[in-house]
Amino acid sequence: MFNENLASHGDDTLGGRISFARETIGLSAEEAAERLGVLPVSWSAWECDRDVPRANRLTMMAGILGVSTAWLLTGRGSGPMEVPETSQAALEQELRAASADVEALNRRLRTIASRLESRDGG
Repeated sequence: MFNENLASHGDDTLGGRISFARETIGLSAEEAAERLGVLPVSWSAWECDRDVPRANRLTMMAGILGVSTAWLLTGRGSGPMEVPETSQAALEQELRAASADVEALNRRLRTIASRLESRDGG
């Protein structure tokens, strides 16, 4: 589905839309070229509007980028969806918080187990 925030990219060039869609999903040009099975120099030429991909490559490219072929060609149709970017620091903070939660649950489990043992033994 086309994201309304990205509507301004509909008037861009084919190369601009290729580049925008690739960046939106977080792929480097080299990674995208590898997935498509072409040389990075070919992908770069397409993004810079120095060349255009053949129809079969364009269809495969649309699949890799998660957009419709029509959107790549015209800017209309199913374009890229913005993927919220999560910073490394935010992910590390989330991991620390989850680890602290696990530690607290483990302490609680040990306390409950200890109380059960003391009832059984007493």
